[in-house]
Amino acid sequence: MNDLRDPLPLARALVRCPSVTPVDAGAIGTLEEALRGLGFRCDRLIFASPGMPEVVNLFARLGDAAPHFCFAGHTDVVPPGQGWSRDPFAGEVAEGELYGRGATDMKGAIACFVAAVARVLQSGPVAGSISLLITGDEEGPAVDGTARVLSWLAERGELPDACLVGEPTNPARLGDAVKIGRRGSLNGRLTVSGTQGHTAYPHLADNPIPRLLRMLQSLLEKPLDQGSEHFQPSTVEITTIDVGNPATNVIPAEVRAGFNIRFNDRHTGAGLEAWLRERFDAVGGPYALAVEVSGEAFLTPPGPFTRTLSDAIAAVTGHPPAFDTSGGTSDARFIKDYCPVAEFGLVGKTMHKADERVAVADLRALAEIYEATLRAFFARAC
Repeated sequence: MNDLRDPLPLARALVRCPSVTPVDAGAIGTLEEALRGLGFRCDRLIFASPGMPEVVNLFARLGDAAPHFCFAGHTDVVPPGQGWSRDPFAGEVAEGELYGRGATDMKGAIACFVAAVARVLQSGPVAGSISLLITGDEEGPAVDGTARVLSWLAERGELPDACLVGEPTNPARLGDAVKIGRRGSLNGRLTVSGTQGHTAYPHLADNPIPRLLRMLQSLLEKPLDQGSEHFQPSTVEITTIDVGNPATNVIPAEVRAGFNIRFNDRHTGAGLEAWLRERFDAVGGPYALAVEVSGEAFLTPPGPFTRTLSDAIAAVTGHPPAFDTSGGTSDARFIKDYCPVAEFGLVGKTMHKADERVAVADLRALAEIYEATLRAFFARAC
């Protein structure tokens, strides 16, 4: 492999692996080869829940001493879709940009992890240990990926002291934002039951649709909150209402709705479920509610770890980043249960789009930021 201090060759090699989740397509092996060349011990961890395909994960560690700094990310990508001007898995560089599915989300950042470590090792061994936790199950169900690897690490006593996730956190330019937390996400499925009947004889039926509408309206009558110190206000969005009734003269027996709540640190999933049932009970009538919380809200309060990262970003880009908690969920929601975690990566304007791409200059600057973060982290520990 080419000089690992430059992230571009490895980023191109990773993009050329068509690792559409949960297929690995050689991505983990490509990364393993690079890390073994730097002296990492590599553990390939393959998990499969019942009825689900195998997921290939990687935990690679250099050194055994504390403190333990971990880079976390994923090699799986979303399907390329249509509308590309270039082969999405060719890793082509044109006009100073690397094109390909995963270039920004987040194979480019993984290559920058490796480049940063290679640069730091030029000065000799670090006063601690460095690891990479890489999953092939972030863009999918996220069941057999990071969460399973963290449990494995806990059993072995190898949990990190701090973790940096390489998600594309910057909306417009490199250095815009560090994610220090994420809102929680609750998906609700509401089914309201009634009695089917003829629309000409409504007194002989029980139409569930008006009750469902009142239930949903009760969720939207006033905001859940006004936000908190580090979080924007929580939001409720109705995503679907389904009756499945092809007839215009039949009152349906059942109606279903789906909704999503993105919630800040003023709430928990359990607390919101209780709030939902209170609202629906107040309307009355038979209903069933299924709730899935894909992640609780969490925050890594600004402190030494986030300051180290922020200082490194400012030194390279010339401007300090904002600390932010907006956006969707990430695998940081699992890591936060074990150690302080922050997210910082590339510019995300083209992630999941056709012609996903990253400026080569940003790749090299991100590797420099990661290098400076590593050096400061271990210097502080000495």
